[in-house]
Amino acid sequence: MDQKTPLMTPVLIVGCIIILVSFAIRASFGVFQIPIADEFGWARAEFSLAIAIQNLAWGIGQPIFGAIAEKIGDRKAIIMGALIYAAGLVLSSFAVTPGAHQLYEILVGFGIAGTGFGVILAVVGRASSDENRSMSLAIATAAGSAGQVFGAPMAEWMLGFMTWQSTFLIFAAAILTVLLMLPLMRAPVASKAELEESMGEILRKAFRDPSYTLIFLGFFSCGYQLAFITAHFPAMITEMCGAIDPSGTLASVGVSTTSTLGAVAISLIGLANIGGTLFAGYLGKTYSKKYLLAGIYTGRTIAAALFIMMPITPTSVIIFSIVMGSLWLATVPLTSGLVAHIYGLRYMGTLYGIVFFSHQLGSFLGVWLGGRMYDAFGDYTMVWWIGVGVGAFSAIVHLPIRERSLTATPA
Repeated sequence: MDQKTPLMTPVLIVGCIIILVSFAIRASFGVFQIPIADEFGWARAEFSLAIAIQNLAWGIGQPIFGAIAEKIGDRKAIIMGALIYAAGLVLSSFAVTPGAHQLYEILVGFGIAGTGFGVILAVVGRASSDENRSMSLAIATAAGSAGQVFGAPMAEWMLGFMTWQSTFLIFAAAILTVLLMLPLMRAPVASKAELEESMGEILRKAFRDPSYTLIFLGFFSCGYQLAFITAHFPAMITEMCGAIDPSGTLASVGVSTTSTLGAVAISLIGLANIGGTLFAGYLGKTYSKKYLLAGIYTGRTIAAALFIMMPITPTSVIIFSIVMGSLWLATVPLTSGLVAHIYGLRYMGTLYGIVFFSHQLGSFLGVWLGGRMYDAFGDYTMVWWIGVGVGAFSAIVHLPIRERSLTATPA
């Protein structure tokens, strides 16, 4: 790749737009927890399980779509993902039983896989120069946070004057609209040395490498924490946060209920993460990615522990959202960049997809446990502390990773 390749390319711009829309929709699902449960009289665990299944399907689908993209082309994989995503949303809008919602969220999860990080980051990585790759991956990741900034508040706003069913249908149309920009998304192939390696060879090389196992294990807590907060934090704030002062600053800007604060918190996390992710990508150009990842997980662990140990107030919610947001998806450009650096770009989509499956196992557990423990204990305190523990685990397991290239031509 020519070192003079500019940072901002059509591939990066289109990839950012696709991820932005995909993640705006995905990040809004926590807002639907209470409306759907109230309409049908379900236990909180029912819709929580639907979101958990969505996250697990996303994890299963990620390496599948990565392999599809490497086999038949990136754009075809993205088209498949968008169509499946839209189908899942449309079918979900007609679902009236927990089982139906849980079934259709499989389609939504696979759709996110086809329009999310695994496929898009692999394309962006190949279209970037070695010098710009870490920053390009960070910008594409930050686009997911940009979607999160307005996804949850937009869903909350739409629910004010339309049904959740109509909101799902509008979301389905939105994800299909991004396909109009796909002709601009063309990326070069990998290097000649990488093309000579088969997928089986690079997979065997990765599976024999203890560092790949450590990356896989370390990404678990990222999924647990992010999915739990996305799915349950709005409801947690609605029910556990202290009242908002009607004469205070929040009320003066329209945040007068804890329900609205819950949606705003998800938006604040996304907003803070734009800066945090870009900063992580910038640092990843110079400093060891494994140590940066260990530092991010340590910061998350401390922030989560302090939040649950103190009274939950509107102020503490805002502070936690900003701190957690700055560390939110900062792991993604560093983890994907670490995979690309060690194992090359040719099968980055598949290798990162397999690592991302660990992330989604954590996501499934975080969302599902959130619902089950809420129904059992009446609040989210116990499941929150589990998240603190797995965050500390991830901070530790990144330290022994050997950060060196195993490819003939370094990525």
